Amino acid sequence: MIETILLESGIDCDMDRVHVDWSPAKLIEHAISHHEAYLTSTGSLSVSTGAFTGRSPENRYIVDAGEAEKNVNWNSPTNKPIDEKTYKRVRKNVTRYMSQRRHLFVIRGFAGADRQYARKVMVVCERAHQALFIQNMLVRPTKDELEVFGRPDILVFAAPTYVCSRDRDGVEPAAVILDMNKKKIVVAGTGYCGEIKKAVFTMMNYLLPIEDGVLPMHCSANVDPATGRTCILFGLSGTGKTTLSADPERLLIGDDEHGWSPRGVFNIEGGCYAKTIDLTREREPDIFDAIRFGSVSENVKLDRKTREPIYSDSSITENGRAAYPLEHIERVVESGTGEIPSVVLFLTADAYGVLPPISKLSREQAMFHFLTGYTAKVAGTELGVKEPQPTFSALFGEPFMPLDHMTYAYLLGEKIAQNNTRVYLVNTGWTGGPYGVGHRIALFHTRALVKAAQTGELDVAGYRHDDVFDVDVPIACPGVPTELLTPRNTWSDPEAYDREAAGLAQKFRDNFNKRYPGVQLEDLANIKR
Repeated sequence: MIETILLESGIDCDMDRVHVDWSPAKLIEHAISHHEAYLTSTGSLSVSTGAFTGRSPENRYIVDAGEAEKNVNWNSPTNKPIDEKTYKRVRKNVTRYMSQRRHLFVIRGFAGADRQYARKVMVVCERAHQALFIQNMLVRPTKDELEVFGRPDILVFAAPTYVCSRDRDGVEPAAVILDMNKKKIVVAGTGYCGEIKKAVFTMMNYLLPIEDGVLPMHCSANVDPATGRTCILFGLSGTGKTTLSADPERLLIGDDEHGWSPRGVFNIEGGCYAKTIDLTREREPDIFDAIRFGSVSENVKLDRKTREPIYSDSSITENGRAAYPLEHIERVVESGTGEIPSVVLFLTADAYGVLPPISKLSREQAMFHFLTGYTAKVAGTELGVKEPQPTFSALFGEPFMPLDHMTYAYLLGEKIAQNNTRVYLVNTGWTGGPYGVGHRIALFHTRALVKAAQTGELDVAGYRHDDVFDVDVPIACPGVPTELLTPRNTWSDPEAYDREAAGLAQKFRDNFNKRYPGVQLEDLANIKR
């Protein structure tokens, strides 16, 4: 079957050179012996991804043909069209190139822990460490499932050493192309493995709502082992999503990509792809200890003599990463599934210091903040950033959401209403003033607020309405100072707070009106998919 699929795809080579579903040990052995990677002191496989140390949005395309022509949200700047003729030319050139490689690796797995909604994925790649990476990131089939695997639903070709040429291919120097109609993906010219992961996720974000009515989410999820209650956490980089989802009192379902079906929540992945910059065992023990034999580290500086990773060194990139299977984490849900969420948390790091540390949202407010996806950059994080700057990423992962945003917002609102799911906006950022004046909200206070939201204790004392941000703020929370719940009370100058709060609320409205002209908050509940 595999040989047939390769031949049909234009890959004609001796099958002795095609290595199917190799074990981690064999892949690691090959990667080291063929000078792809080093073995670190932790046992992790360390690789350099070359010129591309992160995703390259300008080189990512969706084929503008067939059903995708009408389904894809072409108004989003992240969805760049490419005509079918150019795509076929790139794919033909890439597969012809792969036919000439000394070694090819085939990995089969599932995108989706719930087999009812999962898609069979087959990745064909030219490097062993890529194979190990995707083996970690996909849900690994059982021996019996592999025997009856058959044709994949999603087929991926990854050729990092193929450099695209404008004259030969029509694009340069790299291309990540998704054919939604044929469910095929080409990743060429970039060695950054995250492109494979995110391309598969994007494909699932297209298929699940259309074919299954399932809400795909760029989020983490965990569960209370005593009650089975599931919580999902949305948040952009720097909001604390990874830290808060790795709660020592709860079990992790997954940290990045999930689906919400009528049956509950399921992890789309079988592993984690964690940032490693400034990683320490003290700050992130689960991640630190998970980076061991069987994992892949990307672009992490190593000590030349000891091969010890230097996580504090950003000379290669700030985006050092490690990919490891979920089995490397102790407190994890083995099935990768959970009950229908009882709680949804939207995490934001508000550098203006004006958002309440937690607030309860109605269905319409939840859809609004889902479509908004707010956090804030702070001074010094990027060149030219002198003061807090708002960052809006719709759906908390806009680059990976190919359909109209309202499709996802409708599904979220529908599921909240059907299941009486409680939704909260959690500020993990500043209080007492903006960045540079106030201080970051203490992690133990945030954990107490999150726990109270998850258990329902936050509802006991009741809420007051915040008219500026149109949210409900709890009157009290166990283990949290009352004055912290009302950020205005933490500022030395209340009038300065009022000005800053009004300014941020206006930024919310301006962003929403620009992205979704004519849509009113009260109309969100009536949106149809």
